[in-house]
Amino acid sequence: MRPPILRRLLRRVASATACGLLAVLGAHPAPAVAAPTAAGLQQVTGFGSNPGNLQMFAYTPDGVPAGAPLVVALHGCTQSANAYYTNSGWTKYADLWGFDVVFPQTTSANNALSCFGWFDPADSTRGRGEAASVVQMVEYAKQTYGSDGRRVFVTGLSAGGGMTADLLAAYPDVFAGGSVASGLPAQCATSQAAASGCQTGPQKLTPAQWGDKVRGSHPGWTGPWPRVAIWQGTSDYTVYPANATALRDQWTDVWGIGQTPSRTESLPGNTTRSVYDDASGQPAVETFSVSGMGHGLPVSPGSGAEQCGSTAAYFLDTICSAYHTGVFWGLDRTAPGGGTGLPAPAGLKVTGVTSSSASLTWSAVTGAASYTVYRDGAKVATTASTSFTDTGLTAGTAYRYSVTAADPSGTAGAGSSAVTATTTGGAAPATCFTATNYAHVTAGRAHVSGGHAYANGSNQDMGLYNVFVTHTLRESPAGHFVIADSGCQTGSS
Repeated sequence: MRPPILRRLLRRVASATACGLLAVLGAHPAPAVAAPTAAGLQQVTGFGSNPGNLQMFAYTPDGVPAGAPLVVALHGCTQSANAYYTNSGWTKYADLWGFDVVFPQTTSANNALSCFGWFDPADSTRGRGEAASVVQMVEYAKQTYGSDGRRVFVTGLSAGGGMTADLLAAYPDVFAGGSVASGLPAQCATSQAAASGCQTGPQKLTPAQWGDKVRGSHPGWTGPWPRVAIWQGTSDYTVYPANATALRDQWTDVWGIGQTPSRTESLPGNTTRSVYDDASGQPAVETFSVSGMGHGLPVSPGSGAEQCGSTAAYFLDTICSAYHTGVFWGLDRTAPGGGTGLPAPAGLKVTGVTSSSASLTWSAVTGAASYTVYRDGAKVATTASTSFTDTGLTAGTAYRYSVTAADPSGTAGAGSSAVTATTTGGAAPATCFTATNYAHVTAGRAHVSGGHAYANGSNQDMGLYNVFVTHTLRESPAGHFVIADSGCQTGSS
C-alpha cells in the first residue's frame, strides 16, 4: 500500500479533470493525516470550519480513480469511527467495488454517550452543527479525492441512523441515497427529552405528516429524492420496530408511492426485504426486517461474496447489510464502468424464469461492441447480444441483475438499473387471511402498540386495534405478514 499522503496527492492530480485544477490545488489545504487508528483508516483534519465539532476519518483504497462514489458511515452511541470501520463490512466492498468511505466521529464532548445529535435542531438541520460538519467532509472528499457528487450515500446505526435520516431530509441535494439501521425517522424528535419517546414508539403520524417533516427540512426542494434502505430487527427493544414503519411511511410518501410493497423477498439471516418501486418501476425504498434480531447492525462474517463484517457490541451476526445496501444503491456496478464511457443500458427487464434460469433483455447502446451481465454484483457473462439467459440457478431464489455496455476497445460504461428475477419453485406457498384487526391480533398474525395493530414480521401499521377495521394479510415466509388488501397472490413468494 502506498503511503497515505502519496496516495492522496496522486488522487488529487487524477481528479483535476473532474473537479478543475484550481479546485484541487487551491480550495483546500493539503490534508493533515494523523497516525492510523487501524490499518488503512486515517484521520483527516482541516476539512472545513467544522461547526459540529466532529472528527473526520477516511478509508481510501488503492486504485480507486477520481469520479468514484463516496459512502459516509455514521457510528452508533458509545461507538467510534474505528469500530464502524473494523466491524461494519463497508471496507470490503470499498475494495471490491471501488469507492471511498468517510467515517465521521463524535465524542463525549458533544454527547456524554458519543451519540450523534439526531434529536437536536442545532445539529440535525440544514446548515447547522453536526449535519453541516458531515456535509463539509463530503465537499472535502469531492475536492480532494475527486468523489462523484452525484453518487454520495450516507448510512448509520442507531443514533447514526437517526442522523442519517436527518441528513437525507436536510440535504437531498447532497445525498443520492441512504440506509438507516435501527434508526429513527427524520425529525422524529426536536429535543433530547423527546428522544426516548421516539425510540420506544414514534408519534402515530400519517405518511403525509411524516413526509412533511422531510419536505420541511429543505423547503422548496421537489426532487430528486434519495433512495432509502431501512434495516430493523423485530426484537429490537432499544429502537422499537415501529420506527421502521414510520421511516417506510415517511420516505414512500416523499416519493409519492403507496405503503404496500411492490414485492417481498426472503434473504439469509431470517430477513425479509420489501421493495417499494417508484413510478418508473425502480426501487425507491427498501425495508429489511430481520426476524428475531435485537438492536444493532446486521453483519455476516465470512469470505463469501455476500458476507462481511465481524461481530462485536451492536454488530450482530445475521446478514451482511453493507452488501445488500450497496447493491440497492448500485455500488456493485461502479467497478465495471465507474460511471464513465458509454451510457448505461436502458430497459433491462426479466422476460422469463424457470426453476433454474432467468432470461433478460435490454435496449441497445449506440457504439457498444459487447455487454457484460452481472448477477448480485459478480460478472457472469459477456455477450454481443441484447439478451441473455442465466442458467444453473437455485429454485425459489431471488437474483439481482445489472448490465454494462463496452466500446470496441473494451472500456465499460455505466451500469444499468438493477432488476430482480426470482426463479420458480422451491419456496413455500403464501397463505392469505382476511379478518378484522382484532381477529388478526387474536390469531397471532399481528400485535398491538399504542392502540394500533401492526402486522407481525413486516410491522406494517394496520390502523386502530378494533373489530371495525379489516385487512387482508399475506403470510410468506412463515410468520411474516404483509398487508395485501389490493390482491393476495398465493403462489410462491
